[in-house]
Amino acid sequence: MAIARGNSIGVRLGVWVVLAVSCGLACAGEDGSKVPAPASAQGWRQSVGDFAREQFMNPAWGASHSARIYSLARDLAAQDKVQLDDDVLFAAAHLHDIAAFPPWYDANRDHSDVGADLMESILKGTGFPMEKLGAVRGAVRTHMYYRDPVGPEATYLHDADTLDWLGAVGAARMLALIDPKGGKPDGQAAIKMIEDNLQKVPGRTFSPAAKAREVERRDQLARFLKALSEQSGEFKEL
Repeated sequence: MAIARGNSIGVRLGVWVVLAVSCGLACAGEDGSKVPAPASAQGWRQSVGDFAREQFMNPAWGASHSARIYSLARDLAAQDKVQLDDDVLFAAAHLHDIAAFPPWYDANRDHSDVGADLMESILKGTGFPMEKLGAVRGAVRTHMYYRDPVGPEATYLHDADTLDWLGAVGAARMLALIDPKGGKPDGQAAIKMIEDNLQKVPGRTFSPAAKAREVERRDQLARFLKALSEQSGEFKEL
């Protein structure tokens, strides 16, 4: 889900600033943009995970969302007895929404496409096995519910991301965006986003495990909206 913010992505990321000392959770690229720190003793996953936690701060599609759908994708695949390349899934799950944040946001392009195009410059130098880059790009490019994934990692990332728009967590994500100072989005806008998700998202999962869980999450979200409407004068008193 794209919300306009930040600067347009008009620069290339990717050339590491080589330092003799550690540069913390993220280093500066040649143009000053942030990229993950080179792999530490804990490896590239630590670098990528730290980068996501530092850079992607949003209650709906920030680092907590990424960590949640990584775990959910693994769980769905295990239920279907499908083996995933966990390197591909980890990288794609933690970085898939990068272009929802400045300085990577581009108002003229879908954030999935921008994110896919960024993967080489973001992962290069972290120690990530770059021969798997194509699979990461594919998973990032098709992670949204309105796109069709190809391949196991892309499918389970897509389905986990899709399920995260539904159920109790789907409601919590949208309500967390409400501006407590009365700005936008307000309560009415958040409810509209939840209603839109309930209309558009169901039917957009592909794996057997996700299809089964989608029904429960769809019904949970529908029951929540019904109860909230009854308790808030059809949302007028939010």
